[in-house]
Parts: sequence; C-alpha cells; structure tokens
Amino acid sequence: MGRYTYHVETVQSWLLLTRLHILIHLLAVVSLCYYRISHLLHQPPTAPWILITLAELLLSVIWFLNQSFRWHPVSRTVMTDKLPREDNLPGLDIFVCTLDPEKEPTVQVMDTVVSAIAMDYPSDKLAVYLSDDGGCPVTLYGMKEAGEFAKEWVPFCRKYGVKLRCPKAFFSQMDEDEDLLRHEGFRAHRDLIKAKYEKMQTNIDKFGSDPDNLRLVNDRAPRIEIITEEAGLPLVVYVSRERRPYLPHKFKGGALNTLLRVSGFLSNAPYFLVVDCDMYCNDPTSAKQAMCFFLDPQTSKDTAFVQFPQMFHNLSKKDIYDSQTRTAFKTMWQGMDGLRGPGLSGSGNYLSRSALLFGSPNQKNDYLQEAQKYFGNSTGFIESLKVIRGQKTTKKSSSREETLREALAVCSCSYENNTKWGTEVGFSYVILLESTITGYLLHTRGWRSVYLYPKTPCFLGCAPTDIKEGMIQLVKWLSELLLFGFSKYSPFTYGFSSMSIIHSFTYGLIAMSSLYAFFFILYGIVPQLCLLKGIPVFPKVTDPWFAVFAFVYVSTQVQHLIEVLSGEGTIEMWWDEQRIWILKSVTSIFAVLEAIKKRLGLNKMKLNLTNKAIDEEKTKKYEEGRFDFQGAAVFMAPMVLLLIINIVAFFGGIWRVLNKKDFQEMFGQLFLVTYIMALSYPILQAIVTMKSKSG
Repeated sequence: MGRYTYHVETVQSWLLLTRLHILIHLLAVVSLCYYRISHLLHQPPTAPWILITLAELLLSVIWFLNQSFRWHPVSRTVMTDKLPREDNLPGLDIFVCTLDPEKEPTVQVMDTVVSAIAMDYPSDKLAVYLSDDGGCPVTLYGMKEAGEFAKEWVPFCRKYGVKLRCPKAFFSQMDEDEDLLRHEGFRAHRDLIKAKYEKMQTNIDKFGSDPDNLRLVNDRAPRIEIITEEAGLPLVVYVSRERRPYLPHKFKGGALNTLLRVSGFLSNAPYFLVVDCDMYCNDPTSAKQAMCFFLDPQTSKDTAFVQFPQMFHNLSKKDIYDSQTRTAFKTMWQGMDGLRGPGLSGSGNYLSRSALLFGSPNQKNDYLQEAQKYFGNSTGFIESLKVIRGQKTTKKSSSREETLREALAVCSCSYENNTKWGTEVGFSYVILLESTITGYLLHTRGWRSVYLYPKTPCFLGCAPTDIKEGMIQLVKWLSELLLFGFSKYSPFTYGFSSMSIIHSFTYGLIAMSSLYAFFFILYGIVPQLCLLKGIPVFPKVTDPWFAVFAFVYVSTQVQHLIEVLSGEGTIEMWWDEQRIWILKSVTSIFAVLEAIKKRLGLNKMKLNLTNKAIDEEKTKKYEEGRFDFQGAAVFMAPMVLLLIINIVAFFGGIWRVLNKKDFQEMFGQLFLVTYIMALSYPILQAIVTMKSKSG
C-alpha cells in the first residue's frame, strides 16, 4: 500500500498468486506451441495442421500481451477532505462536444451541460464550454435555455445539498432522498424547479420540431457566445468553430483543440475535464477527487490526466452486449494504472493543460521562444501560455469584445496550418481516436496517468442497446487502433523506445485486438471440417499432450471467472461475456478490412457517430435479454456462416463418431463444437427470429 498526501494506492491482494498463475500458464502455452511446431517438423505438414498452428501461435502472442494488464494492478481511494480550502483550488474548464442533434438529442446534451454547470466546485473557478461542431440552431437555442434554467437549478442544488445534479436523473429517481425531504419548503421548491425544467424541455423540443433548426451547417464562420457570466454561476460558453467543406476539420480532436485555444483567452484554467455530450456528471465531487492527484505534492509534477470509468445508466441486468465493458474498466485500466497509468478514454477524464501543450514534464521555458512555430500566430494565446507556465506576461487587460475577437481568430480552419497542433501540441490527429493516441503519446513523453474507480459512478452515459450501433462503434474503434499499431507510433517500435516494455505491451494488445478475428474464424472452421472428414487436429484423450490443451482451456476459464466474481459479477455474466467476446472478435474482421482500405487510400476517413437517440422497441428487447440483429445483417454474416458450419459439424460429427467409434481421437473437436453451440444458442435464436421477420 502506498499512502500519499491526498490519496492511497493499494496493490491487488492476490498479486503473487496472479503472477504464479501467469508463469504456469505461460509454460503450458510454450509447451503447446512446441507440440504444434515439432509435429510440423517431424510429420508431413498438412493444410489443417498449418492453419491451426498459425491460429494458436497468434492467440499465444495475444494472450502474452494480455498478461501485462495483470502484472501489477492497483486501485486507489482519495481523501477530498484533506484538500486545500476552496479558495485555493485551481481553475477548471469543462469541455462538452456535440455534433448532430438527431443522433445526440439536444435535451439530453443540455442535461449534461447543466450537470457540469452544477458541479461541486467554486463557481468563480469553473467554466463550461460546449463545442457545437454541427453549427445547428437548436444547439445554440438549447444552450440559452439551459443557461437560464441553470440560474435556478444551481442555487437549488446548493441550498439543499443535492447530490444528483443532472436534472433528468434527479426528477426521475424512484426513491426520494429522505435527507432532502426533511428540509422545510423542499417539496414546493422542487416542484417549482421541476416545472421550469419541463418548460425548458418543451421549448427545446418545440424549437427542434422545425427541420431547419436541426440541419447541420458544414459551411460556416466561427461563432462564440457567452451564455452566462454572472456571480454565483460558472462561465458558460458556446463555441462553433469555422467549418468549410473543402478544408479538413480533424473531427473531435480538432474540436477539442479549438476549445483548448478559446478557453485560453476566457478562463485559461490549468486543468480541464472532457465529457461526452450524453454522459452527465453523476457525482458532483468528481473534480475534487481528481484534484487529489493533481495537487498531491508527490504526484502533481508528472500527472497528465485522471481517468474515470465510463459507466451507463441504461444497462439491463443481463447486459447481453457487454456494454459496461467490464474487462476494460475493471481489468485493463487498473492493470495499466500499476505500470504508468491507464489509457485516455473519450470521456470522463481530467487533464492537465500543461501536459497537452508543453511536451514532457521536464520541459524548459525556452520552449516558448519558438511559440508561433508550435502554437500559431495568436499573441493573445501565447501570452495565456506564459500564465500557465508561471511566467510574466506582457499582455494588457482588454475588453470582453476584444478578447472574443481574438478567440474567434483561433477558431478558423486555417489557424493550425504550419503549426504543431495535432502532432506535438494538443490532441493528436494520428488516428480518429484522438483520446487513445493522445494518452499514449503523453506516456511516451514521460507523463503518467491515474485511474480512479469510485463506488459512486462519477459519470453516467447512454450505452447502445442494439447490436447494430455497437458494431458500428466497434468497427470504427478497432480499425483505427489497427492503423495505430502499424503507424510510425506503433507500441512495438516507437513505444519500446520511449516507455517501459510491459507498458508498451498493454498498448500493443489494445492496437492488435482486431486480430482475434483470424483465430476465431480459423478455430470456427478448420476443426469442424476436419471432424466431418475424420481428421484429428488435437491429441487423443489418452495422449499426455491432451492434458496440456485441457489445462490451457481450464486455466483460461478459471482466470476469467475469478476476475468476474472478484469484480462483483456473476457466473451468468462470465458466460455472457464469453459469448459477446466471440461475436465481437469474429465481427472485427470488418475492422481489419476497413483498416486495410484506409491504409491503401480506398476509404475516405469519416466519423461514424453513434446514435444516442432512444428506440423503445430495441430497448425493450435489450432489457428482456433478447439479442436484436435488425439492421445488422452484414455484420452478422461471418458469425452466421460459422454457426452453419458448426451446426453441420455438430450433428455430422456425432453421427460419424458413433459409426467409426473413434471418440478418443475426435473428442477435442467434438468438445469444441459443443462449446460453440452452447455458447451461441441465444445468438442462433435471434438470427432465426430476424430471418422469420424478414421473410
């Protein structure tokens, strides 16, 4: 256990057992590879044996990379009561990005904005920025409505000590807080605020009912509007950067870099929070929790960001699509935290402005001597950098109108030309996943990060409740990560030279996750066809080598089961996670194809925005634990093909074994087919239902 000034770091209690298991399993994996390769060397090689050997070698490499997450996992707790007084807390900016009001409903976005405005943090040190990358009239209108509502909502939350500060979540909670009900006049005040909230919703919906107010404006001048700027409330700013159809805009990374520059003029806080427009602030104390790392004398110098888990308010009990991504947020990120820190996710992260702008933690101030080369020709923005570095500034105070004119200049499409924005400054443009690549590059420059998984979720979002949206998102992520793995910044080359090898392995696994597709496709076809033809690809049950294969399988399953149960999961969750893992892995073949097309320049880079609008019918199926493949026929094609092959192999294999009496030779293949059939039964049900409806 490591005790710091404002937080405590705890190493996993069964770490030695975990490492012992890794070493024993590694010996078994090496033995398995020896068995396969030696057979190829001493027996005439056959196509099935070569393919299975390649599949198992690939899986062995991926497994080895995966163990880096389990080598030194840690968890953390914070002591916010020991922080300096609120007067001495640093400034904080909050960045919210939105694009399309039809996929990201404006009322939902405003709930996030209002929850950010109501954060438990000194108002005079807090600023909230919304980037409207669609330039939609309804978004600006919604911001003005949200600003007016916040004038009532924030004092209400402070007066009664409201903990749940997203208005929709507060007014829709089933059980009312008994402590709040004890306050005299609370009910009447709550009903009054609720009426004003409903009026805000009605006004936004009415304004958005006109299609002209929902249209994306992709050819527009920049626009900045101060929504609120008064005592007792944070500064709230609407930003719509310049967009031209013929000029690159760098997607979300470009929007965030614009907010970095604009906020440098208006608030210039040393730290900022990035939160998705559908992910509201569920615990208003998250900012103070993050400050327990940024302000801790032992960790403040080189902490680039504090990452919170992405959690969701609309998960069903079964969570059949594994939308909670337990493996990422309870295994991978905690494992990386024990090395040099987790990766940067797209939301729920507090970042140091200095880390994004000033290279390494030991960067000297002479870095600013070539400021225009790095940051552009805005003297006002460069002066703001000096303030962050604690240097003297020559800038004279100017009016708000003049400041806004300067801020508008850094919103232009051409501002970043001939600068280091997107390469060495700000969020990186190497791949579309600006958060992942930026977090990685920060680690390679010597920064560290921190992962905090508090009992109360600090941020809650809206997870996809049908497989189509999940698969679109998955293919986008995995294709970009594969491009990252083969870029000049690859963890296997650039990473090895600038960070610890074991930390590079974690990023290597993240980059290469889509390669699981080749293993599952080969393992879902080759043994099955060989079963029908009576060709064994696994050792006989009586062969000592069979015990090696059995051990590897059981060991993997036990490791997964322990991780699920220790994370307060269930056996049912353990089984469901295997099913969706196989489904996503097989589907990731589309990510590989997408990455190849992008690499060859056959596909234009575009952002596939996840639809956050709620479909009641699909939500109902999801809550009932029924798979819904409507609209996802293309993504399901590889899985359907594999299931057909396995169904034929299952029945044909049983018939053949009963006739040929070679059960011992074919047991491994029979077991594999049976396992796949049992695991895939709910998927098969959903496919049959989809086919019957389409017919």
